[in-house]
Amino acid sequence: MQDLKLKAAEKRGAHQLGGDNLVGWDEVTQGIVLTSFDGDATGVSHKKAEERNYSDFNSYTATVASWRVMKPVFNIDVCIDCQNCWVWCPDSSILSRDKQMLGIDYDHCKGCEVCVEVCPTNPKSLLMFSEYEDLGNALASWPEKKKKEKK
Repeated sequence: MQDLKLKAAEKRGAHQLGGDNLVGWDEVTQGIVLTSFDGDATGVSHKKAEERNYSDFNSYTATVASWRVMKPVFNIDVCIDCQNCWVWCPDSSILSRDKQMLGIDYDHCKGCEVCVEVCPTNPKSLLMFSEYEDLGNALASWPEKKKKEKK
């Protein structure tokens, strides 16, 4: 069974950006610097993302899931691990290790549907569903493979 809570690391998506006192784009202090890492960032480019010491205001640690209306659901039984979704995802929300699709980081996915558009399988291994759709129901309603018509 797939896990909707799949994360690359425990700190990833740990809090809502801005905490309890959310501010609008026009209320952010002008000229403020938000550092990406806490402490010394020497050698950080040689570490895996989950080993880096991200600051609380880095997009890696802050969730943006509240923005999403539709979510992609991944069907492992249809996936061919082509990595198209991983390459094209603008938010690095596709979780993949060793060229194998593991799932979707729902804390950072904004529901743009790019992953679904680039999926080459028939039926697609990623489909969009309502944010509130249960994973089991989504997988149960997956379409069957369409046969090509002979000319």
